[in-house]
Parts: sequence; C-alpha cells; structure tokens
Amino acid sequence: RLMSRAKRILAGLAALLIAGVIWVPCLHWFFASSASEFHAPAGLSSQARRLAARHLELWTEPQLRERELRKMRASNAEWDFMGRSFLVWSLANMGLREPASSQVYLRAMDQITDETLRLEKQEGMFFFLMPYAKDRRYAAQPAHSLFLDGEIALMLASRRMLEEKPEYKPLLTERVNAIVERLQQSPHLMLESYPEECWMFDHVVALDAVRMADYLDGSDHAALIREWLAMARKKLTHRESGLLVSSFTPDGQVLDGPEGSTIWMVAHGLQLLDEDFARDQYQRARKELGATTLGFSYAHEWPADCDGTPDVDSGPIIPVFNISAGASGMAFIGASAFEDEPFLSSLAATLDFAGFPSCKRGRLKYCASNQVGDAALLYAATLGPLWQKVKLATKL
Repeated sequence: RLMSRAKRILAGLAALLIAGVIWVPCLHWFFASSASEFHAPAGLSSQARRLAARHLELWTEPQLRERELRKMRASNAEWDFMGRSFLVWSLANMGLREPASSQVYLRAMDQITDETLRLEKQEGMFFFLMPYAKDRRYAAQPAHSLFLDGEIALMLASRRMLEEKPEYKPLLTERVNAIVERLQQSPHLMLESYPEECWMFDHVVALDAVRMADYLDGSDHAALIREWLAMARKKLTHRESGLLVSSFTPDGQVLDGPEGSTIWMVAHGLQLLDEDFARDQYQRARKELGATTLGFSYAHEWPADCDGTPDVDSGPIIPVFNISAGASGMAFIGASAFEDEPFLSSLAATLDFAGFPSCKRGRLKYCASNQVGDAALLYAATLGPLWQKVKLATKL
C-alpha cells in the first residue's frame, strides 16, 4: 500500500513536471500583444488612454490625490514631484497627438504646474527632496537642486510647446538662465541635485529644457550643449560597458556606475541633444541591461561587471533573474523612444503578467506600481511628438 501511494505521488509529480515543461514556455502567449497596443504610432493607444484617465481623475478628485500622494511621500518625496513631471510631459504629447482634446490636457497641465510652483515657493526646495538633502551643505551657493530646476523647466517648456502661455515665458527664461549660468560657472559643467551629488538623469533633463527654450524663444545654447556632451563622453562613461554613469560629484568623481533606473530615460533625453549618442547609449543599455526569459522581458539595474547597491529608485531586486522593478519600468521609455517593438511587446507582456493591472470605469492602474511608476508608463506610451516638433525645427 505504501509503495502504491509512493508511485501515485511520483506519477503526479512527473505529470506536473511535464505539464510545466510544456506550459511554462507558452505562458507569455496569454499576455502577448503588439507594441502598438501600448505605444501607438499616431493618436493614443487604448492603454495610454486608460492610464491617462486614472491620472486625470487624481487631479480632479482631491481626496483621491491626497491619499495617493501621502502613500508616495511616506516613502520618497521625490516620487510626488516626478509623478507630476512625467504626467505634464505626457499630457503635452497627448495634446499633440489629439489636438481636439488639447484644452482638457492644457487645463490639467496648468493645474499641476501651478501647484508645483506654489509648493516650491511656499515650502522651499526641500519639500520635494529626500531628507538627506539637509544633512550637508551644497558645495555651490546659493543652494539649488538641478533635479527640481530641470524638471520644472521641462514642465514649463512642454506646456508652451503645446500652446503658448505668456505667464510661463518669463518663468521658463528665469529657470533656464539660472541653469545655464551655473553650468558656465562650474569648472566641470556639473551641478548638484543633492549636496555633493550630481545625477546624469537630471543633467540630461535640464539640457532638454534648455534646448526647448532655444526653440521657443530664439536663444542659442548649442555650444554649451556640445561642450557638456563632450565632457560626459570623456569623463562620465563607464569604461567596461561604455554606458554613462548615473551619479557623480561636482568635480567628476563617479559615485554610482550605470543604472537601469537612469540610463533608459537618459538615452531618450539624449535624442533631443545628439541622436547618434542617444542611439549608442540605448543599444548599449539594451545589450547590458535588457533581458528576456520565456517570452517575458525585464531589465537589470546594473551591468554584469558593475557592482551596485539597491536604493529607492531601483526598488527591490528579484534574485536569480536579477530583475529591477525600477529599471524594468524605465525600460518602457527606452523601448518606446527607439521603436524597439520586440522588446516593448515583451516588456508589456511582463507588465500585464506581474504588474497586476486593475481597470475600473476605464481607469487603469498597476497594483504592483504606484503613481509615479504609472506616470512613467504613461509617458512611455505617449512620447514622441514633443521631441519630434523640436527636432524638425532645429539642429544642433
């Protein structure tokens, strides 16, 4: 009787193993979709529309927004700020994709931008920074965070790209002039976001804002942009992978090497500054950080030959596969920007499988994500027209 029971158990385990061998490799087909279902060549994809509906709801229902922001700020005040930035940039692209709905998007952009500027003025720059920003003194005085200045400038510029708003013109000029002046005064063309801490993400975003301001107002900072790019190639590139590093000191000492939670957005931002450099960085990131297992794609936080420590941006690292939630989410921006349809499609399959999508009343959110993560996904689903409008009109 014991032998008979053991045989049945072994037979059951064998059946499960065989079923797993057959079905697990086929699992991704249940979540497969074309890349255009996430990022449409024209107009808005259904996924972008549902994500946008959720975010617009947050800004029309104060109690709902307050609850979401409270959850995020409990972990990281930056996420509150970045959620606003990604949403404004998304809405600008949406307005260019759907001119008939642009007034709806403009009202939301103005509401978000005005509140962000009010909070910055009322609470000070530390309101949107993590607590350690107060632990040390900024090397450059008076203190400024390029993280805040760059993203606010790009918010203002993006709004004006969709439709001119006279009140925002002096605000953008002031913010861009301050960035440019500090860059020119810096011996190494490196500006702090936190005390003694500079970030590649923030420099590229800030230079994108400068580039847009040149387009909008007729200024010319092409020489400064070329000088900064030459410096970054020479001093801020990881020798083994050729990828730009993620953080460094104001005198150019590398703090963190290449990171997936940074490089995908950096490569996209470089498209507005240097197309060849941008594509080079994307291709290197794709090789070093992108991965696919059984039809599901994801991204690592660090190249194989670069040791790193998980932080709030990388999120938890899933062992064995070395999957970074932060890097995988940002990989959508890279794949969309460079029209890498196979990678984008399999990333979307992973998102639908592991992101736990919840769609109610046409409003989509991912339960494994948060407001800033979903805002970054919305940006990935809508990007394109804003960059293209600038690139068609100007050449560095």
